[in-house]
Amino acid sequence: MMISCFRALCAVFLASVFLAACETAPVQADRNGTPDADVMTDRVVTEYRLSNADRLRVTVFGEPELSGEFVVDGQGFLSLPLIGDVNVEGMTVREFQRLAEERFGDGYLREPRVSAEVVNYRPFYILGEVARPGEYPYTNGLTVMNAIATAEGFTYRANKRFVLIKGAEVDEEIRVELKPTLKVQPGDTIRVVERFF
Repeated sequence: MMISCFRALCAVFLASVFLAACETAPVQADRNGTPDADVMTDRVVTEYRLSNADRLRVTVFGEPELSGEFVVDGQGFLSLPLIGDVNVEGMTVREFQRLAEERFGDGYLREPRVSAEVVNYRPFYILGEVARPGEYPYTNGLTVMNAIATAEGFTYRANKRFVLIKGAEVDEEIRVELKPTLKVQPGDTIRVVERFF
């Protein structure tokens, strides 16, 4: 009887330990309600918006002379053969494909099919307490730590606990805890601040 009681107690204890391990922590936000670094770590480029300096590979099926790689200019236009300048500023790739099909189909081609992909994203910027602040090319999967290394690392005055990030389509900087998995997005401006003793 004592052994079966002990087994039951052990089973209850193990079940409670297992359930406690399954508990998830709530999403933390800073004082402004902005998600903390854990939330921003997995920022993904799902609905990426086109802007200046993006390079696109555009394929017009069956029309190799109309296909190629094109760069969005400073005013947000993509200059394509036959149809000329197309304002793509703020469009998703899918929206651009539909617009290009409409424009090519407007008296030029019959039932055109257009495919597009971003080949090179717009650059990111890193400022503040790094050895070489400036503009750098974005690559997929780039982390803030990689970006800092690209800028030749921290200065001796740098605060290595957090950075300020301003997204390309955002007006405000947000303070984010510096973690190895924190991702950079195309057009981000990262500012490494000075530490205070």
